[in-house]
Amino acid sequence: MSKMGGYVRRLGSSASVLGLVLCPAAVMAQDSAESEYSDDQEIIVTGQKDGYLAISSAGLKTDTPLIDTPQTVSVVTRAQLEDQALQDIGDILRYTPGASIGQGEGNRDQITIRGQNTTADFFVDGIRDDVQYFRPLYNIERVEIHKGPNAMIFGRGGGGGIVNRVTKSPIADEQFGSVTSSVDSFGAFYFSGDFNAPIGDTAAFRVNGLYEEFNNHRDFYDGRRFAINPTVGGQVSDKTKLLLSYEYVDDDRAVDRGNPAELRADGNACSFANPCGPIAGFRDTLFGQSGTNQTTLQAHIVKLRVEHEFTDNLRYNSSIQYGNYDKLYRNIYPVDARLNDARLTPVANSVTLDGYVDTTDRENFIAQGNLVWDGNTGSIGHTLLLGYEFGKQESANARRDIFFAASADDQITVPLAQTIAVPAFSFPAFTRNRESDLDFLSFYIQDQIKLGDMFEIVGGVRFDRFDIEVNDIQNGLQLQRTDEKFSPRFGAIFKPQPNVSIYASYSKSFLPRSGDQFLTLTPTTANLAPETFENYEIGFKWDLTPALSLTSAVFQLDRDDQAVLINNQGDTTLSGSRTRGWEIQLAGRVTEKLQINAGYSNLDGKQRNAATVGGQELRLFQVPEHMASLWTKYDFTDRFAAGLGVTHQSSQFARNDNSVRIPSFTRVDAALFYTVNEQFKIQLNVENLFDENYFPSVHNNDNITTGEPINGRLTAVFSF
Repeated sequence: MSKMGGYVRRLGSSASVLGLVLCPAAVMAQDSAESEYSDDQEIIVTGQKDGYLAISSAGLKTDTPLIDTPQTVSVVTRAQLEDQALQDIGDILRYTPGASIGQGEGNRDQITIRGQNTTADFFVDGIRDDVQYFRPLYNIERVEIHKGPNAMIFGRGGGGGIVNRVTKSPIADEQFGSVTSSVDSFGAFYFSGDFNAPIGDTAAFRVNGLYEEFNNHRDFYDGRRFAINPTVGGQVSDKTKLLLSYEYVDDDRAVDRGNPAELRADGNACSFANPCGPIAGFRDTLFGQSGTNQTTLQAHIVKLRVEHEFTDNLRYNSSIQYGNYDKLYRNIYPVDARLNDARLTPVANSVTLDGYVDTTDRENFIAQGNLVWDGNTGSIGHTLLLGYEFGKQESANARRDIFFAASADDQITVPLAQTIAVPAFSFPAFTRNRESDLDFLSFYIQDQIKLGDMFEIVGGVRFDRFDIEVNDIQNGLQLQRTDEKFSPRFGAIFKPQPNVSIYASYSKSFLPRSGDQFLTLTPTTANLAPETFENYEIGFKWDLTPALSLTSAVFQLDRDDQAVLINNQGDTTLSGSRTRGWEIQLAGRVTEKLQINAGYSNLDGKQRNAATVGGQELRLFQVPEHMASLWTKYDFTDRFAAGLGVTHQSSQFARNDNSVRIPSFTRVDAALFYTVNEQFKIQLNVENLFDENYFPSVHNNDNITTGEPINGRLTAVFSF
């Protein structure tokens, strides 16, 4: 695996290619006129209003208003992030209809959108961010959840949708800053800072930073994270803008894979007809070992973005991102548990443990560019997009299995207790050792056609070439596969009035057989075509007021030829799935004093072409049928406000075999806000106000996360 210096030298030999990406730079010198830049205009436009309502997204790559985007997009703004004291992607998804969180084996973000589980469908400023880690939100302006497959815009994957983080940008001709400190009742705390300073009249420097230490209700849980993100941007000329940023993330935390399911006390196996549930009475117990259960990440991410206006209706933007990631993941985890019943074997009142250590080194280089033309052909309006993306991703991944001396095996059964005693072990042998080299190239074209004031059509297609080579060092295999796919997108919009749109859309995406992390290629899968996703959707969007929006959609999403796990031994079978659903969301400002973000989704996700039980199709795992959420904030005075949040999930299955059911739950959160003066404010957020005993996320039948009991977080913000 090459390191950053060597990699950058290789990139230097491709100057002609980079010249294409940075072609606007060639015209910078020609544009010498000074430009007027208002105090409140951001260097890189983010399209956000104050409060809980956003007005546009990256969903079409053309800064199109959400009301004219024929797709469901949920947006969590910076104001809501701060009011709810949200720190991670998982916190956001709890308040997003149609999406749920996975446990991620205690070392990464893992989500399910419209029935499709993923560890890689994450983007930052529209650029792929697919490494497995916990993404911080300290430098984020808003988070967009685009639902439904959309390879036309975002490329491979994204079968159920994607999550795009929009970062904070420098603001010209304005100096400001803030420092935030926060501590919760478990002892976890963080400090963050945001500072913006002008450079002349048309440029600025902005830096965001974070330091936090982790703790929660679980035994032996701790860790810390440090991140910093300096950014410089400005108006290079009257037609050209440039932004350069660097981010460093250093994360070191305990790994907690939750609790096992409780095997049935009647001695019968867990099954679809008689599912088991999570083991009771062990909310705080770590089923692992302190110090061994650990994950670390060091990430360096450099990004350059250039925007140039050739004319009033022809503009171009390009982005280049280089990332270097070093990841360690080491864990011991439960695979089943038995309470005191003589019919249970091999040992009553016991738990079986397993474990491994996993390392990943990855380098990403991704470049994309977009040429956008606004114009008319006769009476027909157009917003035409021509774009490209290319990149290279090199990964090295290795895994060593655990070995318990007492059992001379990779598993061992120990007494079940509030503190698990783990016998002596080591990680002596590789069970996986692979290197992958991925090259991809994409071209896409899209036209947004306006037919008068009431009708709009969006149509586009993307071509992707995905070329991967895998060196399976462990098994002495050299594997390779090349996929070339076309991904279409179509939408029709009817606008009976400017603040109402009714739309129908179709979109398609694909996932190569190398999977989310392109590490699963085998001699069998190397001969299989990619999985495909197709989404049909009908919906409406209604801006009730300029500050309040109501959206709703019904959809059907089909996935074909998915390789799904069917047991703990890693065996898979090819299956399809169909998710039919309906969702609704209300976001924005109801009155001058009341803000709201409320949503509900109903999902019917079923496996197709898979084994049935009693003639019934198995349900998709980690897909609650009902999800409802509400967050509201009311300003009683100019200084005092209160917030209330409610989230509900119906029961869900932990795995495709539908043998373990996770019970439903309803959690209530609350908050109080007090503004001392213009520079200083404090807030208290209380999570799980009524101390609900619940299980918010899972990874499989025996990795079930326990929810935190009632706890509070006190936050103080000083602005200057």
